[in-house]
Amino acid sequence: MLDDDLSPLIQRLAASSPLTPEQARRVVLDVIAYLTESPEEYVVRRHRELKLREGLPNEAIFERLAEELSRRVFSTPRLSRRQLRRIIYG
Repeated sequence: MLDDDLSPLIQRLAASSPLTPEQARRVVLDVIAYLTESPEEYVVRRHRELKLREGLPNEAIFERLAEELSRRVFSTPRLSRRQLRRIIYG
């Protein structure tokens, strides 16, 4: 279970901040969700946010998304040994 693996981090965050253990747990899970979001998930989420919150037209949203994506770090999917070999040797 994810929470069991994160228990030491959650406890440390709760002990070193004014957060309760439950608040610390939510913060840790939010950070993990942010860092593991795929580019596709990010684009869909941000498009919705920019459309609803800022009322931007699609052209402005697409321009903004392109800029945001260039600065964002995304986790990569787990690659097989075969996929890794293809990356290296073509």
